Amino acid sequence: MTAMTMRAVQAVEAGGAFVPARVPVPEPGAGQVRVRVHACGVCAGEAIARHGLMGARHPRVPGHEIGGTVDAVGPGVSAWNPGDRVGVGWHGGQCSTCAACRTGDFANCAERLIVGADLDGGYAEYTVVPQSALARLPEALGFEEAAPLMCAGVTVFNALRKSGARPGDTVAVQGVGGLGHLAIQYADRMGFRVVAVSRGREKEEAARALGADDYIDASDAGGRGAGAALAAAGGARAVLATAGDAAAQADIAQGLQGNGTLLVAGTPHDPIPVSSLLLVTGRRSVQGCYSGHAKDSEEAMEFAVLTGIRPMVETYKLEEAEQAYGSMGTARFRGVLVP
Repeated sequence: MTAMTMRAVQAVEAGGAFVPARVPVPEPGAGQVRVRVHACGVCAGEAIARHGLMGARHPRVPGHEIGGTVDAVGPGVSAWNPGDRVGVGWHGGQCSTCAACRTGDFANCAERLIVGADLDGGYAEYTVVPQSALARLPEALGFEEAAPLMCAGVTVFNALRKSGARPGDTVAVQGVGGLGHLAIQYADRMGFRVVAVSRGREKEEAARALGADDYIDASDAGGRGAGAALAAAGGARAVLATAGDAAAQADIAQGLQGNGTLLVAGTPHDPIPVSSLLLVTGRRSVQGCYSGHAKDSEEAMEFAVLTGIRPMVETYKLEEAEQAYGSMGTARFRGVLVP
């Protein structure tokens, strides 16, 4: 019997372009679910598969912002049924037995899986993942709306709700792009006074429409830098850095209030040169913002439905994955592949 095949896009060599291919439709094993992909967001995290980072092997199907439906279930799966609307994010499941998992810290599982890096992701018509990786999609969200919330959305949602900031506090969002435009909405709906920070004025109108109360042009901050401009305006209890620029992240940290936190979501892969004096004298801190597990994703989506948060998306055909990946720096604001 000839195996069924599907359309997919693969990373086939380190540093090479994404390549359309036909591959066998995967079969779910014990504890696994096959998802028919209706939409898959395009994220900078695809660099892991593209460049063979963090142990990723080639060929690999990237993609970890998946919205779809359950197509088939493997032995031992009882919580999911064919036709269920589901999402799959960065977190591809946990062992549930290591020291971190036993405390409920699934993000730090010793055996955690990354969708699109350790296992094939959503740049395909179907994907197979552990059942623990599935989040239930609210009926009010379309697949193209839900997909970006499975990584970009849950990352900024988790960062903000764990930041220590309270309603009425000032929170700055550095970068108004795929992550930042969602961070502005989440911060606004959580009751913070939101300051958007970006280079130039072309994104100011959009930032304010999304919920920003104020805007700082990082390229025109009176020669002082965006961090000094933020400090002069009263400073921020938290700064969520979504743009992957180490120098810009170090600069915006100058705008933290005492006891404030720089939340790093954008990863420049370079050291962030934050002054130790700045940290010590104001008891300020720098904190990494790691995505979230399936339940976190469900809560991020439920909050989005409750408060009217929606990603701004541009859709592409599956075969246009390379084009979509290359447009991330200019798209407004999140590319989504629609198989």
